[in-house]
Amino acid sequence: MSELATLSPQPLWDIFAKICSIPHPSYHEEALATHIVDWSKQKGFHVERDEVGNILIRKPATPGYENRKGVVLQAHLDMVPQKNNDTVHDFKTDPIRPYVNGEWVTAEGTTLGADNGIGLASALAVLADDSVEHGPMEVLLTMTEEAGMEGAFGLKAGWLQADILINTDSEEEGEIYMGCAGGVDFTTTFDLTREALPQGYKTFTMTLKGLKGGHSGGDVHLGLGNANKLLARFLAGHAEDLSLKLLDFRGGTVRNAIPREAYAIIAVPADKVAELTALRTRYEDILKNELAVVEPNLVLLLDETQSELKALSDDCQKRFVFFLNAAPNGVIRMSDVAIGVVETSLNEGVVRLTEDKAEIIFLVRSLIDSGKNYVVNMLTSISKLAQAQYRAEGSYPGWQPDADSPVMHLVSDTYNKLFGKIPNVMVIHAGLECGLFKKPYPDMDMVSIGPTIRGAHSPDERVHIASVGEYWKLLTAVLKAIPVKE
Repeated sequence: MSELATLSPQPLWDIFAKICSIPHPSYHEEALATHIVDWSKQKGFHVERDEVGNILIRKPATPGYENRKGVVLQAHLDMVPQKNNDTVHDFKTDPIRPYVNGEWVTAEGTTLGADNGIGLASALAVLADDSVEHGPMEVLLTMTEEAGMEGAFGLKAGWLQADILINTDSEEEGEIYMGCAGGVDFTTTFDLTREALPQGYKTFTMTLKGLKGGHSGGDVHLGLGNANKLLARFLAGHAEDLSLKLLDFRGGTVRNAIPREAYAIIAVPADKVAELTALRTRYEDILKNELAVVEPNLVLLLDETQSELKALSDDCQKRFVFFLNAAPNGVIRMSDVAIGVVETSLNEGVVRLTEDKAEIIFLVRSLIDSGKNYVVNMLTSISKLAQAQYRAEGSYPGWQPDADSPVMHLVSDTYNKLFGKIPNVMVIHAGLECGLFKKPYPDMDMVSIGPTIRGAHSPDERVHIASVGEYWKLLTAVLKAIPVKE
């Protein structure tokens, strides 16, 4: 953590280092929440929690700023737990290990948690730094954003007193967000039937790895490889010719990260092993050609193995593999209104088998409800064709853009004065909690800003050091410039 202590601004980086030291993946944020509550009490701030665990901290206005509009700085407590296959790390017990790499801060073999740990640190740094001038201040820290926005769903009307909300969960310095996509989880489930392998079969593990992964919303337009889709493509294309039997398939770990790795345990007749080996080489060459620019480290491995699992029955295997291969994935449509922004997409995020069940979990995103419904209907149709069960759940609304937002114009004008350039005012194809906040607080004026983060939701996650300083300058200048409450 000593490297971060040398960075500016402090105490933001020092607080971020402390956040990294306390494990806080989704559904395991309580230790971090307890630390923040205790820290707030030690500082003399008013702090309380609601029924779902969200934290609200209040700090009085700087003398002379008591008549300004109230502001709530908002961040979420959890992080996405992703690691490289060769990294030994338990996200529930082990600290994140950040380090400086040139112009960036990154982590050793895991996600860094800059999403949304830097935003969280900035909110706490505003509380800790008495040199920051501001009106009546609140900090709202929500639970389990990355796995279903549970804290935002549970936020009650009347708890917040502020007029303005600044969300700190954006990931591009120089961009101001005034709208975001909504989303819904879609799960398809197969009942599996299994049978013993025929005599004379050899068993192998086929592993597709080396992909970059990334944020299933913010990176979906980059054309990155989805390990689940790429491995299913091989199985669908060659299972019949190879008389291939499928024993297991696993890929991805969370629905909102593009899967970087997937593996299948397969078996083929002994006289088909040479053909399987040749097809593996040919398919790897095809993928390396197709994805040469975006996935230069892709590899497809084939290792002979032993397994006690029985094989899926022929009918069951066909329905499962064909479904994986046929399911849509990635960008469905670009927006006609927000030029250059994805309107509708989905991510085939998690595939896992047990003895008698197969489960495929998608995250569908869209700027418009009809786009979200369209993709849900597609997934419903192919689930029915595959004779599988399905459910859509956890739907959350998008954040409707407001071109007349006073705080958006204030942030834009402040940025221009500070840096001599006009920021991009954007709509983001990712889920921010602002859309959910609008239900209990429909009149609250909202905006989202943040530093530059790359590779979010993947072990390549990194945050640009200089952009954190620029974000901090913007945030503190905006707080100072908040107008008088009428």
